[in-house]
Amino acid sequence: MSIAAPTNTRTVVEELLRRIGEGDAERIAELYAEHGDWKLDWPEAEHGRAATPWIRHRLTRADAAAHYREIAEHHMPEHVATQVERILIDGSDAVVLGEIRQTARSTRRAYRARFALHLTVEDGLVTRHHVYEDSLAVAQAFEAQDQ
Repeated sequence: MSIAAPTNTRTVVEELLRRIGEGDAERIAELYAEHGDWKLDWPEAEHGRAATPWIRHRLTRADAAAHYREIAEHHMPEHVATQVERILIDGSDAVVLGEIRQTARSTRRAYRARFALHLTVEDGLVTRHHVYEDSLAVAQAFEAQDQ
C-alpha cells in the first residue's frame, strides 16, 4: 500500500469512499482483502450482461480493481455524482446509504439509483462488499432504444 493501512472501520470506509471518488481502480482495490465476499443484489440472470458487465459477484482484490475499471468504462465521468447520506458503524461492519447519479456511456441516459452498501472491515481491509441498489434504474439506463 502507498499509505499506512487504516485499521478503524470508519477510517477505512471513509478512505474507501474518498478513493472511489478519485476513480483510481488500483488505489481503490488496495483497501480490499486479497480474498473477500463481494455481492451485488441483482437477479442472477442479469449478472454480467454485455451492457452491465461490472454487475457480478467478485472474489479477489484484482476483481475489485476490475469492477471499478468496468464501471468507469461504461459511464460518462463528467456526469457522475454520489451523495452519501449516512455511514452507520457497528464494530467491523459499516452500512453506507446514499444515491448515485450516473450517465450510461452507451445510451447517454442519466439515472439515479438509491443504494445501501454493507462493508465489513478486518485488519484494516474490506472483506465484505455487498451492494443493494435500484437495479431497475440502472438496467433501464443501459437498455437499447426500442426500434
